[in-house]
Amino acid sequence: MNIILVGTQWGDEGKGKIIDILSAQVDYIVRYQGGNNAGHTVVVGDREYIFHLMPSGILHKKKICCIGNGVVIDPLVLLSEIKAIKKAGIDIKGRLKISTLAHVILPYHRILDCLRESKRKNKIGTTGRGIGPCYADKIIRCGIRMVDLLNPEVLSEKLKDNLKEKNEIFKKVYRHSGYDFNPIYKEYLNYGKLFSPYVSNTAHLLNQAIIDKKDILFEGAQGTFLDIDFGTYPFVTSSSTTSGGACIGAGVSPVKIDKVIGVAKAYTTRVGEGPFPTEFSAGFGKFMRERGHEFGATTGRPRRCGWFDGVAVKEAVMLNGISELAIMKIDILDGLKEVKVCTAYKYKGKLFKEFPHDLEVLTNLKPVYKTLAGWPKMRFKPRCLRDLHPNARSYLKRLSDMVKAKIALVSFGSDRKDTISLD
Repeated sequence: MNIILVGTQWGDEGKGKIIDILSAQVDYIVRYQGGNNAGHTVVVGDREYIFHLMPSGILHKKKICCIGNGVVIDPLVLLSEIKAIKKAGIDIKGRLKISTLAHVILPYHRILDCLRESKRKNKIGTTGRGIGPCYADKIIRCGIRMVDLLNPEVLSEKLKDNLKEKNEIFKKVYRHSGYDFNPIYKEYLNYGKLFSPYVSNTAHLLNQAIIDKKDILFEGAQGTFLDIDFGTYPFVTSSSTTSGGACIGAGVSPVKIDKVIGVAKAYTTRVGEGPFPTEFSAGFGKFMRERGHEFGATTGRPRRCGWFDGVAVKEAVMLNGISELAIMKIDILDGLKEVKVCTAYKYKGKLFKEFPHDLEVLTNLKPVYKTLAGWPKMRFKPRCLRDLHPNARSYLKRLSDMVKAKIALVSFGSDRKDTISLD
């Protein structure tokens, strides 16, 4: 079976844990978009792993892990992850595959990212990792790909062309000294040598795997409402985070996909700038942030917290074709006297039951809530749905009915075992 796993909110839903669990059941795990602006956290026993580029399934022996053509790669970050994985005693020989067509982040991308943000009146909240400028170069057809690092002449020509243009921009627009050719050329030529054992035509590899009846899990980064098209633009990432992005970012036909699984927190979080309809008040937000340890895996930035937004998740279910949901961190709601879910929005007397695209509406609307009874703190770790408090079960049913998707998994902790299957 070929499964796409996506986030249904603004990222940080807990996809890393679900990917890790599902990886045990598949043969291939594919990261298909984004870069090291995303972080997936996986806890195994008393050890925590945070992956920014490495597919989370790498922790499972004999699984083939692919970084697809839709990903943008910072070579220094990927090298550090490879070294950390090896140091942890995990053998990746023959298991890690990097697409020849994946684009590469260069030093000028990172600096340009920060300089552009500094010039903006309305900050987007970029991580400053160079993701957007790298994707921009891909679209305007001057990007450098992994395959180019393997060819000294091609790398030289492309890098010279890029620096000729970008140094003019740096000096005249940003008053930055720009970059010299030789240091970057030598550094990235060396990356080509280091990565050459891993670089391959991953699209051919995956399509052959499908012919051979192998099971593939496509691993998304970020979440639906950070999607470049369907997210809260311009406060979004620079890639297609929805399920459609998996086919483009991995080179696999949509007709080969069997299922799309969505991941949502039992509440909502968002990192960075942009509209957030169900955001808590400052005091309660701080309380929930500390209770849920809501700090970004990539940047460490505090996450904004809010009630579950049924309007947004229902939209995500539709856009992605989600048939099953994993609900994460339900234990963080334990002990609250009441919990709320957003069922609609109101703006200037108009009721919105669909997610609006107008930024003014999104920024100024008021959520319409349904208040439900809370439940006491869990006295022991549940092992089946019946072990959850009746009010917690009612809450899950309300979410499922509202967003029109079956809940297949419920998570109440960071460990692999802290998960209930509802199948």
